[in-house]
Amino acid sequence: MKHLSLLCACLCVNVALAATPPGLPPDESVRRALEAHPDALAAASEIRLETANRDRLTAGSYEWNLRLGGQQRRARPPIGVNEDFKEWNVALERPLRLPGKAETDAQMGAAGIARAEAMYGDAMHEIKRDLLKSWFAWLKESATAKQWAAQVELIDRQTQMVKRRLQLGDAARLESIQAEAALAQARAQWLQAASRQQNARETLQRRYPGLAIVEPAEIGQPQAIAGGEEEWQAAVAEHSHELLLARQQTRLAMLAAERQRQDRTPDPSVGLTFASERGGEEHIVGAFISIPLPGNGRRAAEQGAQAAADAARYREAALLRQIAIATASNLQAARAAQAAWQASHAAAERLEQAASMAARAYQLGEGSLNDWLTAMRLANESRLASQQNQLDALEQSCRLLLDTHRLWEFEE
Repeated sequence: MKHLSLLCACLCVNVALAATPPGLPPDESVRRALEAHPDALAAASEIRLETANRDRLTAGSYEWNLRLGGQQRRARPPIGVNEDFKEWNVALERPLRLPGKAETDAQMGAAGIARAEAMYGDAMHEIKRDLLKSWFAWLKESATAKQWAAQVELIDRQTQMVKRRLQLGDAARLESIQAEAALAQARAQWLQAASRQQNARETLQRRYPGLAIVEPAEIGQPQAIAGGEEEWQAAVAEHSHELLLARQQTRLAMLAAERQRQDRTPDPSVGLTFASERGGEEHIVGAFISIPLPGNGRRAAEQGAQAAADAARYREAALLRQIAIATASNLQAARAAQAAWQASHAAAERLEQAASMAARAYQLGEGSLNDWLTAMRLANESRLASQQNQLDALEQSCRLLLDTHRLWEFEE
């Protein structure tokens, strides 16, 4: 099984894609978490249900029926002796499935299993989407907490330096107060970020017990997404479990309509009968056939089944359109996130340079502490924004990978 990493991006859609540095939990851990999810277990149960339903349809409801009867005969002729007789009868009958119906029933059973398998694939895909979203939510909060921790450490060093300068008479009391206030604000932000990080981690653990949650050593850089919109739409539609489920539903509805059409011709029942009359003096053996006379109910059932098949076809067409719209939107969002990250990354680098220059100027006595604090605040905000945009771009790219089955695909 090929090892895939989470922090990856699309390169082209035929679709050749390259993986960025690792960032996901181990594949085997992901597989176990997915397979143990309640939604996956429920979908797997649906497959067993449809397997049993297929066997039921194959066997049919055409069973032998045994009828037993008894009666008392009283003969009171005008002339002669009155007589009383105990009589009984037994009949064995069975309906017959007309040619063509058995084949349709078998096809419906197979189509039901195919639909359940598509439901399982769709459920697994939705679980993967949720895991991906939850994982990136944790990564974003972790990145924010790390950045604020680094900011606290930086301002703490600065505050200690200001205090030493104050002791040497080289700084004003106001500067010490400003530095301590900045440190207190940074610590408050760091504590809030750490709390959100812990909440995101616990949410991930509760949703996917047993998932190996290991913080990545680094975050990969998003790569440019190549390929046209139509190519991505075709790739997503080709691998869409939701669309496959709609198609299987359409097929099943069409088979149900065909079966109702076949039922316009009723199935006959054949049987044998044996009777004992006049206290056993007479024995009767016979055969019979019964044929229901179809009425308007069968015609209405056929019309209803055909309407259901038409509705399924229309829903499938609507879903295909929705997939095209969603793919175009996701592709545009991924490319916009890539551009936003590039711009914010460049801004963060410039502002960090400005903060370093402000720090140097303050140390040389050529700048004020307030200028340094302002420069550091702007640099920190810009770096936070850059990290969030970076993770947004990676998440959007990985979502495209997931929708084209190039992420977390495990051999069955």
